[in-house]
Amino acid sequence: MPVRFLKNASELADVSWETPLPVQVANARPVPPDTLLIATTSVTNDANRDLLGSTSTELPTLDGCMQYRKLVWFYFRAGADATTYRVLARATDHNGAPLGAGWQEIVPATTLPGAANSWGRIEIPATTDGYYDQYRIEVRLTAGNNYFLNSKIVGVR
Repeated sequence: MPVRFLKNASELADVSWETPLPVQVANARPVPPDTLLIATTSVTNDANRDLLGSTSTELPTLDGCMQYRKLVWFYFRAGADATTYRVLARATDHNGAPLGAGWQEIVPATTLPGAANSWGRIEIPATTDGYYDQYRIEVRLTAGNNYFLNSKIVGVR
């Protein structure tokens, strides 16, 4: 005797490879994002300054990010002065060493949105999935006075 199930309100169907028994996940909870960075950065006109304040171009801002498909950067900017940001990424080997020299630029120098004393949110990468091991997020003042930028970055699986 075959196993049957109610396919819709009025049709019974036999369980087979073509019509498997429908299953619904019960009590599944979404995985919460992980906080990866909380930092206050003095935004200056120094080239290559990342959110941690480092100007050493080979040091990542974030490491061990392979498990995240996307990063979300929340920020509060104290000043409205013209600022750009850029995002670099790269893969590493099993020991954590970069696969090659330099970085892949995934967001070229772009104007940081927002006025003085305003919040912002940027998804990294904006349209595709990430899965890079290391990221470097640089901010640079292009005109005006130095100000503080408060940042929080979370990783989304």
